[in-house]
Amino acid sequence: MLALLSFAMLIVSLDQYIVVVALPDIARDLGYSAQTLQSVISAYAVASAGFLLFGGRAADLLGRRRILATGLALYAGAACVGGLATGPGVLLASRAFQGLGGALVFPTTLALINTSFAEGRSRNRALGIWGGSGAAGLVIGVLLGGLLTQVFGWEAVFFVNVVLAGPALLLAFVVVPRDGEREKGRTFDLPGALSISLGVTLIVFALVQGPGSGWSSPGILMSAAAGLLLIAAFAVIERRSSDPLMPPVLLSNPNLITGVVIAFMFMATFGSVLYFLSVYFQEVLGYDPLQTGVGFLIPTAVVVAGSTTAGQLVTRFGLRGTLAAALAVGAVGAVALGLAISPNGRYIDLVPGLVALGIGDGVVFTAMFIAAATGISDRQQGIASGIASTGSGAGAAVGLAVLVLVATAGLDGLSGEQLRTATANGIRTALFVVAGGIGLTFLVTLTRCPTRPEPVPVPVPYQTRRC
Repeated sequence: MLALLSFAMLIVSLDQYIVVVALPDIARDLGYSAQTLQSVISAYAVASAGFLLFGGRAADLLGRRRILATGLALYAGAACVGGLATGPGVLLASRAFQGLGGALVFPTTLALINTSFAEGRSRNRALGIWGGSGAAGLVIGVLLGGLLTQVFGWEAVFFVNVVLAGPALLLAFVVVPRDGEREKGRTFDLPGALSISLGVTLIVFALVQGPGSGWSSPGILMSAAAGLLLIAAFAVIERRSSDPLMPPVLLSNPNLITGVVIAFMFMATFGSVLYFLSVYFQEVLGYDPLQTGVGFLIPTAVVVAGSTTAGQLVTRFGLRGTLAAALAVGAVGAVALGLAISPNGRYIDLVPGLVALGIGDGVVFTAMFIAAATGISDRQQGIASGIASTGSGAGAAVGLAVLVLVATAGLDGLSGEQLRTATANGIRTALFVVAGGIGLTFLVTLTRCPTRPEPVPVPVPYQTRRC
């Protein structure tokens, strides 16, 4: 079951960046501009971020095997439509539905692991394998995307998800235990689920599109206002609900809150680097899609190693020490990578930064989910996983939007050698911003260290105390 859940996590993570290498070909065939091309990635991130809480609640209430299978089916179907797309509208819609499928799969796999392995060494090792698959998927996606795009064209980066998700869907009914009867007295809290899902979607959409469309544009203002109103409505609904979607006890868990903050910052920083490296390899150094994919072999190996060993590191050194050390190494790696970026740079100059950044990437990815799951009861692992993964999904969308704005500032009107030089300089600046964001995450780790909560003492009967 752990192998299947890790494979499902790899599929979901892989698709976030498998299209990165294919973006130039997609832009040429479907008519995207430099400013709108990132929407191919953001459409997935926005839809995923908005419905992760919904997916986590559904897993707790309706059955984790059912939701895992539903998510994989939706994921595969949307990927098939994306491969057949002939225009940007169809492609963006398919990416959004893939994000919805991922929003069901991501928290469900995490909840299944957290409920199948006891908290501590056993769960940490399992999450290390699961996290290694997820972190590796982000990088393997770029490698596989380059190979498929070079050999079969950009459509193949969508069809491969059908090939991967199909067998996983069938195995889910064989490997994952059958769902038990629905717990009596629990409700789906549909008003709460819909209000928070739509609210988060609209807020993330406004943050993603704001830099390009203008913060004062009517569409952005209306989206942000509607999102805030829906989130306010969610707060009112939750106070009146007998079985709230987000129980207050979860929000009082410091480990979960810290895990969410770190997950947001992680995806906004580490998670955005792959996009810029792909652009640098292709637009500045002139690599073809296959060469670009090969360029990610080294970070792939480092990320997998970091993620799979993170659980053991947490068990031995604790969350604070493990996270702080990994973030420090990652920040140094981002600075080194930024310094190595230049219009006439060489791949060998990037290796030290790629290795250091990969170590931080792999270890933090696993450790932040260990933090978020600590002290959570089995019956609430689904929604807790949804909360943590919502933080990572929102961070991916917001971080990429802000960093693209930083990297592309001043590119309008340029062409030829001037454009190539300005692109390299913009990516260098974006990497320095990434290093600053990792530094802020380091400070959060030191000030809000996720620790194992003290056990709540069990009241002793009066007669026993008297004796």
